[in-house]
Amino acid sequence: MILSDKRILEEIDKGSIVIEPFDRKCLGTNSYDVHLGKYLATYKDAVLDAKKHNEIQHFEIPAEGYVLEPGKLYLGVTLEYTETHGHVPFLEGKSSTGRLGIDIHATAGKGDVGFCNTWTLEISVAQPVRVYAGMPIGQLIYFVVEGDIETLYNSKGNAKYNNKTIRPVESMMWKNAF
Repeated sequence: MILSDKRILEEIDKGSIVIEPFDRKCLGTNSYDVHLGKYLATYKDAVLDAKKHNEIQHFEIPAEGYVLEPGKLYLGVTLEYTETHGHVPFLEGKSSTGRLGIDIHATAGKGDVGFCNTWTLEISVAQPVRVYAGMPIGQLIYFVVEGDIETLYNSKGNAKYNNKTIRPVESMMWKNAF
């Protein structure tokens, strides 16, 4: 089941959902709108290797915006820091974003119970499009969890994305044994 607007507000009051900054105007019927943070990143190498640490370079989106180009992967970040202690958060694009040809995640739309951070976005575009820091970029949807949680994400020793950040984070696939 997906949480309604009233239920999201109740969970925020209880502290089981944290959204900072929070703006009541961003609360939808059953979702919360998140915004593009001021940092983007691109990988330094043209060919990425799943077994190595692929480095990224961060840059700030200027006031006049930044044009994203097709055929290139951009890592973005949400302006909002979130914590989810009892629900499964899903990040999806807004229809207005999709209608500009912007995909905000390649595969990583689901968060884990206990995820406490900003969200790194895997952005690709269908055609050149100018984006701006602070623009609406996606929406969080919260699902009810059935059963008890054994280990929250923020308490897992091997969790790769626990370090609090305001910048996009590169893939940590290289930390996996394969």
